[in-house]
Amino acid sequence: MAEDVRQGWPSGGDDTGRRNMELLLQLRWIAVGGQLFTIAVVHGLLDVRIPLVPLLVVPALLAAINLVSWPLIQRRGAVSNAELTIALLIDVAALAWQLHHSGGLDNPFTSLFLLQVVIGAILLEPRSSWGIVAATFLALTALSLDPQPLELPGRFAEDPMHLYLQGSVVCFALIAVLLVAFVARISRNLRDRDSSLAKVRQRAAEEDHIVRMGLLASGAAHELGTPLSSLSVLIGDLKRMPKLADDPDLREDLADMDAAVQRCKAIVSGILMSAGEARGVAPAVTTMRSFLDGIVEEWRTIRRAGGIDYVDRFGEDVPIVSDPALKQVLGNIIDNAADFSPDWVGITATREQDALILEIADRGPGFAPDILSSFGQPYRSTKGKPGGGLGLFLLVNVVRKLGGEAEAGNRDGGGAYVRVRLPIAALAYGKEART
Repeated sequence: MAEDVRQGWPSGGDDTGRRNMELLLQLRWIAVGGQLFTIAVVHGLLDVRIPLVPLLVVPALLAAINLVSWPLIQRRGAVSNAELTIALLIDVAALAWQLHHSGGLDNPFTSLFLLQVVIGAILLEPRSSWGIVAATFLALTALSLDPQPLELPGRFAEDPMHLYLQGSVVCFALIAVLLVAFVARISRNLRDRDSSLAKVRQRAAEEDHIVRMGLLASGAAHELGTPLSSLSVLIGDLKRMPKLADDPDLREDLADMDAAVQRCKAIVSGILMSAGEARGVAPAVTTMRSFLDGIVEEWRTIRRAGGIDYVDRFGEDVPIVSDPALKQVLGNIIDNAADFSPDWVGITATREQDALILEIADRGPGFAPDILSSFGQPYRSTKGKPGGGLGLFLLVNVVRKLGGEAEAGNRDGGGAYVRVRLPIAALAYGKEART
């Protein structure tokens, strides 16, 4: 893979090869225009006798190849090294043909072969790059055998070296400009490729992290299951004791203890589901509005907070399959917002085409710049707790597995927001679901 990146040739599903082929086709259009312009200047202005028909055949042929190739390339996902090599060999052959009919090695534009060599070294595998070098040497050898000399008019025939030097300067300028423009575009393609590879590696690292979290959560669930079950049984026994049942304060405390134990069980289960075991765990058919209303009401009950301002702008309701992992991570985000802004948490649900847009906002201090720049990475938290920062990490990964995306930012009036965009088809049930 590293070798692929250095050479710039395509690998797997990467589209760098296709974009490089597009650059070659654009460069070929420049060559066609340059050849036609040169023929017009030499034949019309300089009055040099040249064989027009053989020289005009090449730009016409190159233009036809481009017109056929462009739509084909646009429909392709990737272009192979062999295809790039063939394209460059066509350009080498075309240049050799033009030079053969315009003076051979005496033509100052023979230096344009260097442009093909440099481009091949950048775009192709090492073996193919040496193939382009060999092709240019063969072309130069052929040009030395039986070229068609130019018949210069009197003013140029007296000092042909002067005309050759002028052509060399033009050729050098042309090579310099094209190389700078072409290499700059290739470098940008490679930077885009490196960025894509970095995202893939980051995603792989995150997936590996989730797997390790799942293993840790499985061990924690096993270790915590027995004491939590024991606590639940003891609390039930205490509730049935007549002395305690007659005391309203104790009944309320026991109810809080029971809710806390159930909450602990739900947290452990939620971590397991968020680690990748959610879709097959007790799926339930519901509606989008009921799903969202349930999340809000549950957290209002847990927090006993009247400061949750829920605005439902979703529109027409749709049947969905409830996703426990999504419910858990959304609850975590609401909980985090309530930690920073206990008096007000704003939740807004809207619908844009076929996607749910859910925004959770608060009036807290907002996100620090370093948190926003590393949004979705684990253990990046503003709370300063050891092992914190998993809420946004789990949210990003759960939403991404469902085909959506999440973003965070700071509100203009103060506070922060987390916005989730989720395709309805990812949760839809029945006719609404993707087939």
